[in-house]
Amino acid sequence: MKAFVFPGQGAQFVGMGKDLYENNALAKELFDKANEVLGFKITDIMFDGTAEELKQTKVTQPAVFLHSVISALCMGDAFQPDMVAGHSLGEFSALVAAGALNFEDGLKLVHARALAMQKACEKAAGTMAAIIGLPDEKVEEICESIDGVVVAANYNCPGQLVISGEVDAVNAACEKMKEAGAKRALPLPVSGAFHSPLMQPAKDELQAAIETTEFSVPKCPVYQNVDAKPHTDAAEIKANLIAQLTSSVRWTKSVQNMVADGADDFTECGPGKALQGMIGRIAKGVAAHGIE
Repeated sequence: MKAFVFPGQGAQFVGMGKDLYENNALAKELFDKANEVLGFKITDIMFDGTAEELKQTKVTQPAVFLHSVISALCMGDAFQPDMVAGHSLGEFSALVAAGALNFEDGLKLVHARALAMQKACEKAAGTMAAIIGLPDEKVEEICESIDGVVVAANYNCPGQLVISGEVDAVNAACEKMKEAGAKRALPLPVSGAFHSPLMQPAKDELQAAIETTEFSVPKCPVYQNVDAKPHTDAAEIKANLIAQLTSSVRWTKSVQNMVADGADDFTECGPGKALQGMIGRIAKGVAAHGIE
């Protein structure tokens, strides 16, 4: 069975989508539409901007979303998913590709999410760190032992978990992780504590936007981050999408559940190869590749 997966923030690179824009009429139409919806020429930044410009959350999130969704839609009949999933931001790309959200509404929600998250970052200083080489349970246990806010945010693959929270709490947790035998406890170059309680103001803001947006039944199950389970009910999908900003990304479990439900061929739609690497470490023996 075929699964299509969509990456999150961090996969972006300057030049992304330019070849699609220049060689595919549908891609050009969708990118031009995106410039109109956003009210600025995101294509200029994506195709010819600087890495610094592209790194701003308000640009990065719509850019990765656009590259991912347009890559999938331009596959035409070759895009026949039995199931889909997206990592964090990628969940919005997955929902649009699967038909649960239309392109314009998906883009508007991603833009609203990016702005809300940027505001939340300015309100409460936070950070994230990648912990390599410890069991999930040990990482959770150390997070619980720290004073202040620090939580397990992204369960990426066995032995690789991202923690998120207040700067001092994350730094203290990193020291304890190293003492406990972590191979690495690496601070990430992010502007905030994504997927932690510090994102509550962004969640409140995004909730209003999601609740007034129309969702349809997707053409295949969407495995959502908050519970790693397949969903086709529009109301459930909405509720999970609202909860996502302050909840953990359960990527390891999502991939395991997709494989248990029959997925043996994973295609990553969008920039980078991060998800292919994670899938290779989660599920030995399944095919994982990009669109090309």
